Amino acid sequence: QVQLVESGGGLVHAGGSLRLSCEASGSIFSSYIMGWYRQAPGKQRELVARISNGGSPNYADSVLGRFTISRDNAKNTVYLQMNSLKPEDTADYYCNARQRPDQYGYWGQGTQVTVSS
Repeated sequence: QVQLVESGGGLVHAGGSLRLSCEASGSIFSSYIMGWYRQAPGKQRELVARISNGGSPNYADSVLGRFTISRDNAKNTVYLQMNSLKPEDTADYYCNARQRPDQYGYWGQGTQVTVSS
């Protein structure tokens, strides 16, 4: 069992930056694939970025070059640094942990990001 707690969301102007954090507890963090997803009102949840247990990241095309995912296994925490934010980045952001890519995994409660134009 894994518990995930996100933090760092908020309101920011377009062009600004935010850093999201997701702290995990309850299992061996370093073995998990960690991901950030987002869901905007009226839209499906989508993958934003994912980092393997070996530290290899991949990103959605819409955030490539603007967002950076990283993990600190000593702190059981995964981060999402978001730069050059756009109004279309407005969404609830969720942290996910899974041991295999085909698993549903564990989800946090979400943190809201609002980017004003």
